[in-house]
Amino acid sequence: MSMKKIAILGSTGSIGTQTLEVVRENGDIEVLALAAGSNITLLEAQIREFGPKLAAVWSEEKARELKSCVRDLDVRVVSGMDGLLETAAMPEAEILVTAIVGMIGIRPTIEAIKAGKDIALANKETLVTAGHIIMPLAKERGVSILPVDSEHSAIFQSLQGGQQKALHKILLTASGGPFRGKTRAELEEIQVEDALKHPNWEMGKKITIDSSTMVNKGLEVIEAKWLFGVSVDQVEVVVQPQSIIHSMVEYADGAIIAELGTPDMKLPIQYALYYPERRYLPGKRLDFSLLSQITFEKPDLETFYGLKLAFEAGRKGGSLPTVLNAANEAAVAMFLERKIKYLQIPEMICCCMERHQNIADPTVEQILETEQETYAYIAGRDWK
Repeated sequence: MSMKKIAILGSTGSIGTQTLEVVRENGDIEVLALAAGSNITLLEAQIREFGPKLAAVWSEEKARELKSCVRDLDVRVVSGMDGLLETAAMPEAEILVTAIVGMIGIRPTIEAIKAGKDIALANKETLVTAGHIIMPLAKERGVSILPVDSEHSAIFQSLQGGQQKALHKILLTASGGPFRGKTRAELEEIQVEDALKHPNWEMGKKITIDSSTMVNKGLEVIEAKWLFGVSVDQVEVVVQPQSIIHSMVEYADGAIIAELGTPDMKLPIQYALYYPERRYLPGKRLDFSLLSQITFEKPDLETFYGLKLAFEAGRKGGSLPTVLNAANEAAVAMFLERKIKYLQIPEMICCCMERHQNIADPTVEQILETEQETYAYIAGRDWK
């Protein structure tokens, strides 16, 4: 039995830990490298179980701490961006799982593509901000970008008949989050606790907030544009509160193919790791006799206007999606720290987008500069 060899960026986060569950259940994947931010306790446990040759930690101080914890093991510990780049380009690895949050994922992803790795992509920000660089590079190097996001995996699976030329539009489904159906007035006093209760999915804090504001769906629209080579206006967001249909594609003849399943991230993760093979996956199955109905709604773009802003950023392209993304990251962090009110999240994004001078075809350096400028602008203003 030949072992598939992978490296994981963001191994201690939600997608990272579930990727390792898939590895554990299948038994024929070798984990060569793990990278994490600061959760040393969990990373050490992962190193002891999966035996990677390389471990990367973002902070140098934490890397020193980890080194002393694992000194009895044959593993090299590296840190910072250099550490991430080394992890990404590890010679023996075939697939890089990018489960790291934020634009910090751009450079490692590019590095991995240049080194000929297939990418199991769970880092939205990379394509949202640098899709115009990533997709042509992947094509040039002959590597696959395999989506791990539930919706993009669903679209990818629905396109498996090989009829991408006949693709008419993408129907990207959204649960609507915990505040679906609420008015803007009702969202005035929303607290952090309310926004962290997602009805269907177990996810990290930032993405749970993004799901509640629907900015997450907006980022996914831009991601879909790059992954599937469509215009933003060929992506329609459909609210499907039960999270049973994970997304659909409509073909030129009007036929619609959908992917349905339980809300379990292990399915898209496993599909990306073993593509094109389908493997048995333990867990709950959809039971249509218990499922009385699947309902649909239009998204409310007035209340959740973060989604509208994302469509605008996606249409205009250039460096504007980076502003959308960076402003959202900063605003969500401030909301989680209780420094701003919930409805200020889209307000801040709007403010940053309006003042930005768009760069049509930004380089990686310009993307990262735009990100820093956006953070600096937000930090320098009083949002009370």
